[in-house]
Amino acid sequence: MSDLLADAVAELYGCDPDDFTPRRQELAAAAREAGQSAAAKQISGLRKPTRSAWVVNQLVRADPEVASRLAALAAELRDGASDGARIRELTTARGRLVDELTRQALRDLPAPPAALREEVTATLDAAIADPEVAANLGTLVRAAHWAGFGLAPLPASAPAPRPAKPATPAPAEAAADRERRHREKIHDAERAVAEADRATEAADAAERDLEQTVRRLEAELADARQQLAQARRQAYQAESKRRRAAAELGRLRE
Repeated sequence: MSDLLADAVAELYGCDPDDFTPRRQELAAAAREAGQSAAAKQISGLRKPTRSAWVVNQLVRADPEVASRLAALAAELRDGASDGARIRELTTARGRLVDELTRQALRDLPAPPAALREEVTATLDAAIADPEVAANLGTLVRAAHWAGFGLAPLPASAPAPRPAKPATPAPAEAAADRERRHREKIHDAERAVAEADRATEAADAAERDLEQTVRRLEAELADARQQLAQARRQAYQAESKRRRAAAELGRLRE
């Protein structure tokens, strides 16, 4: 990874998601101006994180011990896989750790919606079960969910690549055709990235709107519950007064 790309990754996945897209464009343009077209293409291809992925990324970036704690527990779970009592003990510890880190991740957010909390919890739990998720902590682009049983297997070492056969020099026409196809593939890939960005931004906007709706409805529900409690108290007081009045009327009629 080039220095420009590494710096861009560090900055983009540490900034607010609302600033991601314009800043990515600026960093890609700066890389092109610096003559690093390959880095510019890679920067342009960096994907904007969802709100829940951003929350987990910030947790990991702010507290380097988070990733090591998750990795340590994952290692203990793998080592104790054949010991039923140990697995039960570690499963309880897993729930406590995920709950603790979820609270830590959301503590600075005012009234985080339940959906956001659930996605953060699921992602932290998946980071224990899946080494691929754990490897991407800090640069996640979406929430992760582990639907398997137990833990995912550790990735096997990749086989050594076979020596490449010497390339036979191609005619100029064939080389030009390959270059033309390569440019077309780059154009198609850039267009796909742009379309994916638009779809992601639209989904993010919808998510923010729904979060605002949920917060408004939760506030309305809380207000309605207060009004219901007050109405019940008034009804109880009115009923008490009615009973006392009825009793007084009965005495007067005797």
